[in-house]
Amino acid sequence: MAEKVALVTGGGSGIGKAAAILLAKQGVAVGVLGRTQTKIDAVVSEISDAGGQALALQADVGLEDEMHGAVGHLVKAFGRLDVVVANAGINGTWAPIDDLKPEEWDRTIDVNLRGTYLTLHAAVPHLKRTGGGSIIIISSINGTRTFTTPGATAYVATKAAQVAIMQQLSLELAHHRIRVNAICPGAIDTNIDASTSIRHENETAIPVIWPEGQVPITGGAPGRSEDVANLIAFLASERSGHITGTPIWIDGAQGLLR
Repeated sequence: MAEKVALVTGGGSGIGKAAAILLAKQGVAVGVLGRTQTKIDAVVSEISDAGGQALALQADVGLEDEMHGAVGHLVKAFGRLDVVVANAGINGTWAPIDDLKPEEWDRTIDVNLRGTYLTLHAAVPHLKRTGGGSIIIISSINGTRTFTTPGATAYVATKAAQVAIMQQLSLELAHHRIRVNAICPGAIDTNIDASTSIRHENETAIPVIWPEGQVPITGGAPGRSEDVANLIAFLASERSGHITGTPIWIDGAQGLLR
């Protein structure tokens, strides 16, 4: 992985932070992109203190000019781009469809789906110039394997769409030697719940008695951000050179219960 350059969106916390730190440990120069300067600066400092290379990129994934500027800055600093981890996302508002407001729908679509599009729109030309690379989109078990989250219509729409984008682009970009895959995590110890607003859950929830602990392999405990980071690092490397167009669920079998 030495001499490779990666862009990690949503890199200031959770899965993005864990991925940025692990990739840097493996010799990758990492662009840590996020909206909050203090958070991405802290991740860059942690990487630098450990002897790695990283660059803080403050940008909103939903804004075209900011994304093109951030990706251009990364490539100018390190000379190339090999890996893109499209991780930035929010849970948004979960509410019954007749209560979910258009602006709440638009906000989730803007971050999760437009953000994924703009990340790839800005990054793919640089991957082509590099002569290949790996794109890893962070989707979810919600919208791809399970549909039991009350009121999460906008969220599951974006997660399902991310997998469709991944499959479409895996063919479109194959002749450029760019691999495209999606990771679909279950419950992971991130702070994404802070971006969740839930209303009238009782109107949309389907009563189900789960087995004790929803994550069988851990006795109910959520997975770690580092578990997903390990998979990201594998998909970013040449060890996964024949894997493209594939959604990979990392949920400890949680989705099979739900």
